[in-house]
Amino acid sequence: MTEKLLQYLWNYKVFKHFDFKDIEGHSVEIISFGKWNTNAGPDFLDAKIKTKDLVIAGNIELHLRASDWVFHNHSQDPNYQNIILHVVYQNDAEIDDLISKNVPTLELKDHIDQDILWKYEKMINGTQFIPCENIFDPNKIPLNFHETNVLKKLDEKSQELEKSLEKYKNNFEAVLFHSLAYSFGLKVNAHMFRQIAESIDFSIVNKIRQNESQLEALLFGISGWLEHPKDEKMLMWKREFEFIRKKFSIPDLTLHPKFLRLRPPNFPTIRLSQLADLYYRHQNLFSKIIKADNIDKLYEVFEPVKASEYWDFHFNFGTLSKFQPKTLSRDFIELVILNTVLPLKYTYHKYHNDETTDEILELYRNLTAEKNSVTSGWRNLGLKVKNALESQSLIFHHKTSCEEKNCLNCGIGFKLLKESSNV
Repeated sequence: MTEKLLQYLWNYKVFKHFDFKDIEGHSVEIISFGKWNTNAGPDFLDAKIKTKDLVIAGNIELHLRASDWVFHNHSQDPNYQNIILHVVYQNDAEIDDLISKNVPTLELKDHIDQDILWKYEKMINGTQFIPCENIFDPNKIPLNFHETNVLKKLDEKSQELEKSLEKYKNNFEAVLFHSLAYSFGLKVNAHMFRQIAESIDFSIVNKIRQNESQLEALLFGISGWLEHPKDEKMLMWKREFEFIRKKFSIPDLTLHPKFLRLRPPNFPTIRLSQLADLYYRHQNLFSKIIKADNIDKLYEVFEPVKASEYWDFHFNFGTLSKFQPKTLSRDFIELVILNTVLPLKYTYHKYHNDETTDEILELYRNLTAEKNSVTSGWRNLGLKVKNALESQSLIFHHKTSCEEKNCLNCGIGFKLLKESSNV
């Protein structure tokens, strides 16, 4: 038993019976259990009880042991002067201060199902994929569990995007460019690609995006790849970059994306060329993304994108390879939609059309479920992960609840603790 668990059980009224009596044998009727206070002061505020034919309103303090009242020095704390009930798991001492004020003490040990304590201990001390793995039941997934998780994740992502929007004077086009660069960089180069994108004033991108070769040259030049040309195409890109840098007074900044541990289709050369092609093809990219109200329309934006012709025969500069057009795979497009497009659509519509939340959740439902170690772990527990709404939800929940062992604030944990187990 922990004090946090005791507060949890009191808040959700998880008891075998409610025939409460104080340690002197007087009946105690809980008219209102109070509001759980997560800040300093008594644990439950604005409660109401009836005892000895008197109705009393005030605050309730909970402790594992009655003696904790003394150890915590509550008698000297003015925040605890309006206590109407002292609730303890075990009454191990008489508290003179409470007796003198006629504050009853209620012992809960016999009111709590020991199976709950066993299950909670299993959760907190577990080292499995999720704390409740040994008692997990797929049927205990709460109603709207996935929708709630995805909206929480979108709210978190939205807060990050709002900071960027504030920094870039509410320029959604610029923030989209930075966010897409991050996604195109994948795990290895995500931060580096964002730095490259943020190092370029987006007005410059807008001015040269009708010339795909210049846009490639800008990205390749900032990446430091054009200093020593290995063929005619590189020499042309170098001339373009030097012209652009001089024309727009671009600072002499060089950032170096990584190739290590990447498959050739994910080389930064290929991904930056594809990013340039995306902006060359769509002069109003942000508008098209915002207006797209179904997955097919979003696919239409990304499916034609490919690296420029040079990369049909290359993965890196100056080294020939077998002919292979470098298009965007379906999996990559879905990754970009999940990580960039949908969070930005959500953020935009928060301020322009609150009624699009259901539409965005439906977009998640129409994307393929992700396959990784986390979703595999949930599948091994008997969950069917049918679409991206569910996979995104479970990945987010695993990160924010399961890894943190935040079982008392988990909808699944609540059901598992509250309902008796036959394990």
